[in-house]
Amino acid sequence: MTKVLSGIQPTGRFHWGNYFGAIRQYIALQQNEQAYYFIADLHALTTVRDPQLLQQLSLEAALDLLALGLDPSHATLFLQSDVPEVTELTWMLMTVTPMGLLEKCHAYKDKIAKGLPADAGLFTYPVLMAADILLYDSDVVPVGLDQVQHLEVTRDLALKFNHQYGEVFVLPNARVLDETAKVPGTDGEKMSKSYGNTIELFEAEKPLRKKIMSIKTDSQPVEAAKDPDACHIFTLYKLFASPEQQSALAERYRAGGMGYGEAKQALFEQARDHFAAARERREKLAADPATVKDILREGARRAREKGQEVLDRARQAVGFVPRKR
Repeated sequence: MTKVLSGIQPTGRFHWGNYFGAIRQYIALQQNEQAYYFIADLHALTTVRDPQLLQQLSLEAALDLLALGLDPSHATLFLQSDVPEVTELTWMLMTVTPMGLLEKCHAYKDKIAKGLPADAGLFTYPVLMAADILLYDSDVVPVGLDQVQHLEVTRDLALKFNHQYGEVFVLPNARVLDETAKVPGTDGEKMSKSYGNTIELFEAEKPLRKKIMSIKTDSQPVEAAKDPDACHIFTLYKLFASPEQQSALAERYRAGGMGYGEAKQALFEQARDHFAAARERREKLAADPATVKDILREGARRAREKGQEVLDRARQAVGFVPRKR
């Protein structure tokens, strides 16, 4: 059976861009694949230095994923830090990692180019990511275009290790996520936490409406005909609406006599209704944190069971004594 793996960092509450760009596709993959999904709290240490905040964001991430439909009976959900095997494997991979390979990785290069401080965690981030992937014999890794380079690094390191020590690791393949549904933020730029333009998945109704009403538009008068394809509000509306609803609103744009406030209200209603069931599930889960922690604990147990199998192969290959379980 094909093994799928992906991780998501708990560096802030999930927003529409996270959902339409990645999360909904993770959930779809769990139905016919063997899936491992982890909350990347080790990776998050490069940016989140408040321990209470990191714990809170990690739990919030688990709540969101479960509420949105990730099913622990189909997919293994766990905290990255609950699987210590990944850090041991990271060190093994470090010993076959050329410095020049890491110097070319874009996250590190981008920080250096901007004159920002870059620590060893950021520099070696791709090696930890490689260990995340290789530890579970992952065949398929769903990634956005900006993460394809890290998957290529993973393959390079697996090949180097296998060449040195024998066939230890499965070579993973990228499955580039469908990013045709572009998700603009409230300012029209790509929705991103770093831009401060996000709309969270589970915003309360009043803040949700306020954010949608704040989306920037042009200054065309109400009576003017408008181009729906040039409007960020319509782009967002299409994420939620049926083809018939999209067509009807597009006609209202082109006919004139409709202000952007009407389109924003239509977007608000669609978004509110789209996540209503998930919001209800989330509220129930939030009221029972012990169950969520049990799910993460069981997920870590299953992840470690597989991870120990792969790590034992690597330990034997390099000459370490196999551990007794």
